[in-house]
Amino acid sequence: MNHPDTPDIAPGMVRLLAFSAGLIVASLYYSQTLVGPISAATGLSAEAAGLIVTLTQIGYALGLIFVVPLGDLLENRRLVFVALLATSVALALAAFSNSAWMFLAASLGIGLGSVAAQVLVPFAAHLSREETRGYNVGRVVSGLLLGIMVARPAASLIADHGGWHLVFGGASVAILALAFVLRRKLPQRVPAHQLGYGRLIGSLWTLFATTPVLRRRAAYQAGLFGSFSLFWTVTPLVLASPQFGLSQTGIAVYALVGMAGAVASPVAGRLADRGHTLVATACALVLGVIGFALPLYQPASRALAIGILVLASIVLDMAVAANLVLGQRAIFALGAEVRSRLNGIYFALIFSGGALGSALGAWVYAHHGWHGALLAGMAFPAAALAWWFSEVSGRPAPFGKAV
Repeated sequence: MNHPDTPDIAPGMVRLLAFSAGLIVASLYYSQTLVGPISAATGLSAEAAGLIVTLTQIGYALGLIFVVPLGDLLENRRLVFVALLATSVALALAAFSNSAWMFLAASLGIGLGSVAAQVLVPFAAHLSREETRGYNVGRVVSGLLLGIMVARPAASLIADHGGWHLVFGGASVAILALAFVLRRKLPQRVPAHQLGYGRLIGSLWTLFATTPVLRRRAAYQAGLFGSFSLFWTVTPLVLASPQFGLSQTGIAVYALVGMAGAVASPVAGRLADRGHTLVATACALVLGVIGFALPLYQPASRALAIGILVLASIVLDMAVAANLVLGQRAIFALGAEVRSRLNGIYFALIFSGGALGSALGAWVYAHHGWHGALLAGMAFPAAALAWWFSEVSGRPAPFGKAV
């Protein structure tokens, strides 16, 4: 806990952390609307196209388990700097890729290095006073969410005018510049822990096993993020198909409209502050189901069909954004000394759900079409909602009852 006389984090530092988190995490999402052109250029089959997104998320999940916990052990500024240098190299490799194996290897590296964003979010909590911690962390998380939502349309627009190689080349330069800005601007933070790396990583299982709220919040968000990843892996392919015939610019406009879902973040935060986390969680999970139910109605009118898809993307983004804020608020209240590790476990489980969703989405779409993909996507938040009912009813959940 901060000393009463400890100065609070400066507003400019909050803005820098929010911008940085958004720019870093955007690297994970550039490929989502470019699956079609990338797979065509590198020779990936339709069934394997989902690997472009899946390997990025697997790399991110590995980084969350093996890199982010180092925020409780190593000087944080140096850790962020090294991770961003690695991310810049991986993005450059993607930009110059001319084969499937090279791009997939780069995707894994992009995911691994981009976990720097999840070192910055707890960084904001560490630098904040107790009474402003939730507000400041919320602003950084908002920047992160904005980065996720801007990445898809930005990638589509750039690719439509300069090719997908330019997307990753430009991102490499931007991340390299950010690495040096953060090395200069961030204050040093040396954790008090004396644990060795082996014991630090070994403690992750103990934290997972003894923290019911972490397990439950991760399960809820993994369900929503699995559906989110499935939706954004498959929908660009559908929009580019003869049924809709949209260009990359058209897909970019579609993704930009979906950003309206970000309005759910502050609303969710206020509900949580007033003690309504349980009800707000149920609303988010129900919205996740609705996001996939809407496009099951496929009208003959092309314009109406696109309008339904736009509404579905907004509803789904609202669900994911709201539940993320609810979950991080809950786990960041559990103690500063384990904050990086809890955050790493939380996001590792979330992105494991995302990797499953994107891989399953491409496969189901290739074999069972758009209707099958929608049903598969609906199953993710529906399963999370079933777990939520176990909390309400008081029945033991698979990993124990959460508070």
